[in-house]
This record gives sequence, structure tokens and C-alpha cells, in this order.
Amino acid sequence: MPVETIIEDDRWLTVGLDALADRAAGAVLAHMGLDADEAEISLLACDDARITVLNGEFRDKPTPTNVLSWPAEDLSPDTPGGDPLPPEPDPTGELALGDIAISWDTCAREAQAADKPMADHVTHLVVHGLLHLLGYDHVEDADATMMEGLEAEILAGLGLENPYIVADGPGRPG
Repeated sequence: MPVETIIEDDRWLTVGLDALADRAAGAVLAHMGLDADEAEISLLACDDARITVLNGEFRDKPTPTNVLSWPAEDLSPDTPGGDPLPPEPDPTGELALGDIAISWDTCAREAQAADKPMADHVTHLVVHGLLHLLGYDHVEDADATMMEGLEAEILAGLGLENPYIVADGPGRPG
């Protein structure tokens, strides 16, 4: 499977992150028509202290967050709501997609607040992070709608609920 997981915080071992990340990545890549055997993705499983440093360094936001992504190449479309460019394999045939970091503390707080199993929430965030690596974002409303729809379709294929539907109607995470 394509995900190389680096676990800095042992709490991640309790959710079986390696298998969970491989399953989530496999679902995204299959949904997008990409060969999982050719893809390369790194996942850093850390805590709020580490992700705060990364968020400050790379986004100038020195606060904790749930997930960060660093695409290997910019695949984003030229216009809002457009489809990202497909990733191109390198000369060896591998698809270097990029890196994702995920924080235990923030994920655990969010899962508890949403009354969701931690594994389900983390699966969603791995899907979300990988879609960022593939050029999707949620800055413009049209892009957010497209990305959220893809996430919901992929998660449904994994037997998980749409994370953007809340008890009193649709909603987006803050």
C-alpha cells in the first residue's frame, strides 16, 4: 500500500493507523482511477505540539489543527470548481503525491465533540488530506462543494457516514 506512516505519538497505535491509512488511501486512489501500487504518500502521526509548529512554519498559523498536507506538485485547477490536473508518474512510474501530518489531540477532541468513533474521524481526515495532495481544496465555495462531495462518496464506499451532514442539517467543519 502507498502510505508510509511515521508515528511520533504512540497513542496513534490504538486506532491501527497503518491499516486505517492504507484503507483510506486505497479508497481515494481507486475512486480517482489511480494505481495504489504506484503511489507514494507519507503520513506523520503527531500531537498538537508538533502540528502547531508545522502549521506556524508552513501556514503562518501557529495553532493546532487536525490535518496538514504538502502536495509533491501543484495539481490545483486554474479556475474555481474545475477539476485538478491528474498526477503524472516520474520516470520510474511512481506517483509521488506528497506528505500529510495529523494530530492526535485535535482529532480526538473533534471525534469526541462530534460523538464519532476516532477511527471514522481519522479515516475522513486521511481522505481529506489525500484529496489536498491531488489538487482539491476548499477555499472557494465551488471547490469546497466538489471536495466535500468526493469525500462523502469515498467515505460511503468505506461504509462511513457523510461527515458534512450534522443532526440539524448540513455543515462544514470550522
